[in-house]
Amino acid sequence: MTSKLDQLRQMSTVVADTGDIDAVRQFKPQDCTTNPSIVLAALGSPAFADVVAKAIDDGRRAGHDAAGIASDLTVAVGAELAGIVPGRVSTEVDARLSFDIDGSLARARQIVDTYARLGIGRERILIKLASTWEGIRAAEILQKDGVDCNLTLLFSMAQAKACADAGVFLISPFVGRITDWYKAKTGKTYAPEEDPGVLSVRRIYAYYKEHGIDTVVMGASFRSPEQIEALAGCDRLTIAPALLDQLAKADGTLERKLTPQAGSARPERLSEAEFRWQMNEDEMATDKLSEGIRKFHADAVKLEKMLGDRLTEAAPATA
Repeated sequence: MTSKLDQLRQMSTVVADTGDIDAVRQFKPQDCTTNPSIVLAALGSPAFADVVAKAIDDGRRAGHDAAGIASDLTVAVGAELAGIVPGRVSTEVDARLSFDIDGSLARARQIVDTYARLGIGRERILIKLASTWEGIRAAEILQKDGVDCNLTLLFSMAQAKACADAGVFLISPFVGRITDWYKAKTGKTYAPEEDPGVLSVRRIYAYYKEHGIDTVVMGASFRSPEQIEALAGCDRLTIAPALLDQLAKADGTLERKLTPQAGSARPERLSEAEFRWQMNEDEMATDKLSEGIRKFHADAVKLEKMLGDRLTEAAPATA
């Protein structure tokens, strides 16, 4: 019998939630992603030693500070991953720009240009933005310019509806972080069929398919194989190596849980006021979105500090 991972690949596109080159080569995902946490891990990985050294050397000679080198390194890591996976690499816009439309656009275009200089076209990348109102608006502009986007840190139907209105290429609704919030709030342990994170993605998937929305739904942030199995059939699933390994070693029949069902016409566009009110009324989504942005920013600051330290160590001694 084929493994549950092999069965899952017949229902959903599997994406690796890692920058670990060895894991990517082992599990052969369609797509990959980068974010400050992943690039931070790459900084200490022997597989990326040459990439990191080159980014620091090139940045120093170009007069870039640690923040500039961190930006270049993020793309350099993505370029390495693009050489392994057949599909796309998601690359994240700085979390500190999550409420800045113009800043997000400038950074996104810089990412696209940097990839282009490395010989990687925009058809191989996704620009990753937080699902704030401003991030979604930036994505809408980028999509019209032919730059596909991945909207991350998505925890609510309001965010999903706004992303659909913006015509974004892909959304990454989170599962595990939603479940974490409810477990902390209620003290309850949830079975897959009542898991709040699983149910959230199912609702978003059903809404998109019912209304003929083309945006790809990619479930993310999993805590267990059971959560993944409960979303078998979702367009895409981004999965960490440890969970990919568990699924690869698991046998038994994997049941498809999500199947597209076409239905009614699309509802009217969600206004900014409606979006902000619905987010205000969703305590979990508001908490997790803010927390996620803070955590990505904290990792970005840590990355810049480590690169700054390396720059100092590599600086030529003065007489």
